[in-house]
Formats: sequence, structure tokens, C-alpha cells
Amino acid sequence: MFNSLSDRLTATFKNLRGKGKLTEADIDATVREIRRALLDADVAVSVVREFTAHVKERALGAEVSEALNPGQQIVKIVNEELVSILGGQTRRINMAKTGPTIIMLAGLQGAGKTTLAGKLSHWLKKQGHTPMLVASDLQRPNAVTQLKVVGDRAGVPVYAPHPGVTSEFDTPTGDPVQVARDGVAEARAKLHDVVIVDTAGRLGVDAELMQQARNIRDAINPNEVLFVIDAMIGQDAVNTANAFNEGVDFTGVVLSKLDGDARGGAALSVASVTGKPIMFASTGENVTDFEQFHPDRMASRILDMGDVLSLIEQAEQTWDKAEADRMAKKFVDQEDFTFEDFLAQMQQIRKMGSMKKMLMMMPGAAQIRQQLENFDEKEIDRVEAIVRSMTPHERVAPKIINGSRRARIAKGSGVTVSEVNQLMERFAQAQKMMKKLASGNMAGMPGGMQMPGMAAAGGAARKNKGKANKNKKGRSGNPAKRAQQEAAAAAKPAASGSAFGQQNQDFKMDDMNLPKGFEKFLK
Repeated sequence: MFNSLSDRLTATFKNLRGKGKLTEADIDATVREIRRALLDADVAVSVVREFTAHVKERALGAEVSEALNPGQQIVKIVNEELVSILGGQTRRINMAKTGPTIIMLAGLQGAGKTTLAGKLSHWLKKQGHTPMLVASDLQRPNAVTQLKVVGDRAGVPVYAPHPGVTSEFDTPTGDPVQVARDGVAEARAKLHDVVIVDTAGRLGVDAELMQQARNIRDAINPNEVLFVIDAMIGQDAVNTANAFNEGVDFTGVVLSKLDGDARGGAALSVASVTGKPIMFASTGENVTDFEQFHPDRMASRILDMGDVLSLIEQAEQTWDKAEADRMAKKFVDQEDFTFEDFLAQMQQIRKMGSMKKMLMMMPGAAQIRQQLENFDEKEIDRVEAIVRSMTPHERVAPKIINGSRRARIAKGSGVTVSEVNQLMERFAQAQKMMKKLASGNMAGMPGGMQMPGMAAAGGAARKNKGKANKNKKGRSGNPAKRAQQEAAAAAKPAASGSAFGQQNQDFKMDDMNLPKGFEKFLK
């Protein structure tokens, strides 16, 4: 969504690197490029004007002029201002203290409210809630049927007493306000703790439908009214958001279609113009492609600083703890990394979702965006097919896989022998890396990485070795002369002092009255 904006801002900040001091001309040029980047991303003009004014004011202040690295300080300022226009802090759902929490969805026709209702209910279900959907959209053809399908996919019940219309030629019947009111009563009777009411899409200029939405709000008194907006809407996002804010007075914003290839100005405009926070974002077509909106993390993504926290949260939600403990024990015991382990780890990663999306959350992903966009998700399927074509013994002992076995594996997985060979080579490298990590020997790793203490231990070993060689070199090769040297060394008086003070030369261990067997620790 924000690829174009991210690329423009990243290129702008490259010009600031390495500069020990920024002139006013440098700051003006940077702010000018930021302004162009935001306007190209379809951000509202009023938002761009306010944003760049704040950035320039702070950039000309003491926090940049007195900074050790002015370029990084400018990036920090832009990041903080992006977080600010995106809403500042993460906004959670206001849950009702008693009775079910009522959430009403409103938005334009085609914004994706019905699909988002299923995603939101599925997300709430994963949080431990028991949501129920209410089909109050009796205006759009087959809207009720669609909500039933979406609810079935999410595993959430749907209250739909009225079938709605089935074609655009049918005259809408039924009372959406009464359906919403009865749906809330049904949820309360069946002890559902969350009710999500899906309403009909409407235009900002449609006074009649806007009044209907207002009547539904007054009838059910929702805890949250979420305005669903298409993230690809562009400059018109501001006018639409203002119309719905005046008509329905929504409490939060949900961005749909955030995985699109549009420029994403709506996301940067709505929260700033309406003063209402962005609460959720829809990032795909699957029911699981839904996430809480975090302004700070989104700002980091835009500035190509990654979103590692979201990655960690996804891993915590999907990762099998027993499997992780098994791999950790195997790592500590320095056991061989096998294809069985490789297959188990790959399945764990696939549970987290799209590999391409996860890689795009890594810091610096914009630099390899072209490679990531060309990445084929089916490549993972091919790798898994190769591993599953191996026998159980081949998976744990890959060294036995000779030419004939590779030909059989290739035929069984529907790939070429060269693809099997490439996987075997990559796997062998992964095995070597795992062994080095487990043993603490990182000498072969990039950059000559070493575990803490390795340098000191290695230096001490080399020093002792040198000392031993020196002592060995000083000894005579003549047996008679060497015997004289050893006798002289034995007769040489011991040092009278030590690091702990003067020692008694007549000291006896028996005088210490130590516990039996303790003397072995003092030798």
C-alpha cells in the first residue's frame, strides 16, 4: 500500500546521511521532497501542509542543530509526526461493563463492511470473546446471504430474521432498525458478549440512508461505531469521512483493502482530519487477514524500519510451544538438524501467513522489494513436496541420498533433479550453521562472529602455548645437562609472596581441619 511513499521518503533521507551539520537549505530541500511524496500518495492537502510545517519547525530547532547525527534526528522527527497524524496511540475497543458490547459498522457501498464483519468477529473469537453477527443490511442484493457465508467461515452465529433482497429490481422490505434491536436482544438472551451489526452501505449525500444509520445507532446505543473506509479511495477520503462523522458520529475507523497497490493517502488523512482513531486494518481476502492498527508500527513500515513487534505477535499466536521446546532441547544437545526438523519448522512458519508479507515487515525490506514481489509462495509447496517424497530414514540421514535416490525424490515430488540438488546443498549449509551456533564456534560465520569470552579464551590459550614453546626451547637437548637444569630448578626457592600476601612456607594441610575430601579442590 505505502510502497511509493516509502520509496520516496527513503530516497529523501539518503541525502542527509553522513552530514555533520544541516543548513537551512538542506532542511528546506528535505521538507520539499517530503511534501511532494505525501501529495503523490494522495494525502489530503490540509494534512500535508500541517505535517510539513511541524517537521520544518522541529528541524530548525535545537533538537537537530545540537544532535550528534542530524540526519537521523530528522528521520526521528518525521517518524514521530507520522505517528501523530495516524492517531498517536493504539486504540482498543471499549468493552461494555455489563451486557454485550455492541459494535455497529457503517460506510460507503462497496467498502467491504460485510466481509470485515466476519474478520472482526473471527479476531474477537480468537481473543476469547463470543461474538454474534446481525444482518441489518436489507438494501443490497444478497447481503444477508453473504453475511451468513462470512459468519460460517469465521465460526460465528448470524442473526438474520429477514432474507433481504435478492436482486437490484426487488423492492427492499423489512425494518433494519427493528432487526438491529432484535439482534441485540437475541445476543443478550443467548449470552453473547459482543454483537456486530452490519448495516447497509450508503453514499455521503444520501440523506435518507444516512438518517437510517442514525436511527439504528439511536435504537441500539452501540459502544463503538466503526467507519469502514476503502484504503484506496484517495483524496475523497476526507469528504467521505466528514460526511459520515456528521451523519453517524463514528468512534473509530477501519481500513479495508490495505493490501492493495494504491498510494494509501486515505490512511494518512482520515485520522488527522476527523480526529477519530484508526482501530483496525484489513490486509487480505482471508478471514484471518485482519489486524489491530498500531500507528507507531505503521509509521515504521512507511519509513522502511520494519515491524518486528507484529512479527513477534504473529509467532506467539501461531507457534507451537511444544515444538519450540523440542527444537531448543535439540539445539542445546547439539543434535543434528534433520529434514524432519526442517519440515516441522516450515509448517510452523506457514501458520503465520504469507511469507511475502512477513518478509516485508523486516527492516530494510524496501531495498529488496523487487525480489520480494517476484517471490513465488508456491516455492514453499515445492520444497515441502521434495521433503515429503523422502523416506523417513532419508529425512534423518540425508547423507545416504545418492544419485538414484535423488532421481526418485524428484520424480515423486514433480520437480527436476537439479532442484533436489539445490535443496540438498542449502540444507547442508543450514546444518553447518546450526552446528556452529550450537557449539559456540562462530569463526566461519560472516564477520568472524564469536561468542562472548571466546577471544579472551583463545588469547590465553595462544599465550600459554607460546610460553610452553619458550620453556621447551630453553631446555637443553643433552640429557646430562638437562638433568642439571631440572635439579637447579627444583632447588630454586619458591616466591615468598603471592597475590594474597606472605605465605607460610611450613604450611600444612592437616592444620586446616578441613572436611574429608575437601583437599582435592585446593590442589
